Amino acid sequence: MSNIYKAFEGKKAFIAFLTAGDPDFETSVKCFKAVADAGADLIEVGIPFSDPIAEGPVIQEADIRALGAGMTTDKVFDLLKEVRKDVTIPIVFMTYANPVYHYGIDRFFKAAKEAGADGIIIPDVPFEEKHEFSDVADKYGMEFISMIAPTSEARIKTIAGEAKGFIYVVSSLGVTGVRSEITTDLDSIIKMIRQSTDTPAAIGFGISTPEQAEKMSKLADGVIVGSAMVKMVAAYGKKAPEMLYDYVISMKEAMR
Repeated sequence: MSNIYKAFEGKKAFIAFLTAGDPDFETSVKCFKAVADAGADLIEVGIPFSDPIAEGPVIQEADIRALGAGMTTDKVFDLLKEVRKDVTIPIVFMTYANPVYHYGIDRFFKAAKEAGADGIIIPDVPFEEKHEFSDVADKYGMEFISMIAPTSEARIKTIAGEAKGFIYVVSSLGVTGVRSEITTDLDSIIKMIRQSTDTPAAIGFGISTPEQAEKMSKLADGVIVGSAMVKMVAAYGKKAPEMLYDYVISMKEAMR
């Protein structure tokens, strides 16, 4: 059984996204540890990038803050090693094709695994072109996480059939960000996924409130929250870890 699958075993998984190095290295480490201590089941570590095309302004600004504070891909690996001293839950990287190419695909996955990553999400790599990355991920025992968007209907079963780790179900068209309402017919998408695979499916993009988390956890195997938490880091800075801790507890309680 993969480490990622354990996040979903016997429960609905709460998946927390934060940008590595935001607002600075030390506070970022504390933020990741705080969400794990509060009961997050899986963590997504965003690697700061200057052109994150799938991200809305909240995460774009976090990337700018982290890069401005001196974060590099090597420092992200150092940060994960620091987090791994206390955190055992599954951790996956969220990044883009360009930083992986720039670092060197084989070198990147080797370093990511050594740092303690269990998998990776690369939103700008089309399903048809994933093998350039997923084959190397397999080589190092990391799982390449597939994304299924509302526009993927004709391809849902194909993507789901090859999925590993978990499936990232994109709740809404557009970029990441907090949404007051999610109107996509997610029920139909989840049903199609379940017909094709036993791989867990988690819903992300736009979830921010306990009410939304409760609703989405009834549909899927997990809930992914990013922008709402990144906004807290922007608002509270060095005090963010304690705010994130309370927030994750409230979201987990809603999902029970």
